[in-house]
Amino acid sequence: MAEKQDPVIERFLDNVWAERGLSDNSLQSYRHDLLHLHNRLAIRSKTLKAATREDLLAVLAAEIQQGKSPRSVSRYLSAYRQFYRWLVREGAISSDPVALIESPKTGRGLPKALTEQQVEALLAAPDLDSRLGQRDKSMLELMYATGLRVSELVGLELSNLNLNQGVVRVMGKGRKERLVPIGDVAHDSLKLYLSGGRPELLKGAQTNSVFVTSRKTAMTRQAFWYMLRRYAAQCDIPQKLSPHMLRHSFATHLLNHGADLRVVQLLLGHSDLSTTQIYTHVAREGLKRMHETHHPRG
Repeated sequence: MAEKQDPVIERFLDNVWAERGLSDNSLQSYRHDLLHLHNRLAIRSKTLKAATREDLLAVLAAEIQQGKSPRSVSRYLSAYRQFYRWLVREGAISSDPVALIESPKTGRGLPKALTEQQVEALLAAPDLDSRLGQRDKSMLELMYATGLRVSELVGLELSNLNLNQGVVRVMGKGRKERLVPIGDVAHDSLKLYLSGGRPELLKGAQTNSVFVTSRKTAMTRQAFWYMLRRYAAQCDIPQKLSPHMLRHSFATHLLNHGADLRVVQLLLGHSDLSTTQIYTHVAREGLKRMHETHHPRG
């Protein structure tokens, strides 16, 4: 069945054909993507011209939740970008709602999230009778509890921790500071490490770094990476585990359990909500569980 034409979209296609000489396949791709956007916006009682940045972000997030890859979403966004730039040039709208929306990275897909069972096994792997085990346990628990980037984790100093209030102060990208709650389990793991494993590792040496090695130096990203891989092998976690997978799992599991997307954005330290929305493509597990629980034919 032929797609229903939209006069505004057809004028845009005539313009890009005249200016750039696009092939019929390229024009048809633009038409398909823009008509799809038209229909998505109609569900939200919005027109193409009246769409805001928030409307477009919601449309893109819905595509991701339905399983579209970052590459497909980038293609949609490219079509939207060309279309809204043209509308601005034509004087049909005063500002471009796509201008501040970043394209998802397509060079490689986002890392997969671990299951909650895999995370539980990983967190239980360190030996708490050893000083290194206490350190490793506290690092793993803190990373999963807070979603810190590995650079933020290994860069923590004692002044960043407030165990009385149960928060950690993080200096993220762009020197943006945020406070993140650490939760009871990570709190207890940190207390054990700070009172036991850390003094034993330092043996009287002084440093402000929270996480240290047996050489009395600060833990590095590379050392944490190798430590993580070692525990993954111990737990028979099949995929190549990276520090970012724990951060990804933190966000995914929060969303699966009903956390608000903007709260997750704040916890992760994302400046743009569109970056956080990319994480929702693996949160479908939670939506499926809700459907199975509450739908009469789930």
